[in-house]
Amino acid sequence: MNNNIKIFIAVVVVLVLGVLGTVLMRAGNIAVVQGPGEYDEFAQCLSDKGAKFYGAFWCPHCANQKKMFGSSQKFLPYIECSNPAGSAQLPICTEKGINTYPTWEFADGSRLSGEIPMAQLAEKTGCVLPPEKSL
Repeated sequence: MNNNIKIFIAVVVVLVLGVLGTVLMRAGNIAVVQGPGEYDEFAQCLSDKGAKFYGAFWCPHCANQKKMFGSSQKFLPYIECSNPAGSAQLPICTEKGINTYPTWEFADGSRLSGEIPMAQLAEKTGCVLPPEKSL
């Protein structure tokens, strides 16, 4: 076999192994990131207490609110108000009279709009923040 072909095959094998190693390492990191989040119980409590978080995928303030919860945002009682094109509001939000994003609605019917600090969400719902996170 020609030396150039051997070199080419060796380079391809090294590249494939490098890509495979990178994929496996990233998969391991994803499992760690997707483990229990710091605010899982708090976010679940918000939902259990009847709070609802209305927002839109294109809304930067909604994104900031979600970021506050880190990996626990998957437990938020989030309701998407925008159609996929971002050009109209979905009926669920129109019927509720949601005019700004984010809007939080609570079990007592009261609402807060804008990026709401976690401590204020805890106060409105009676949910307990993790220790040292009551800021």
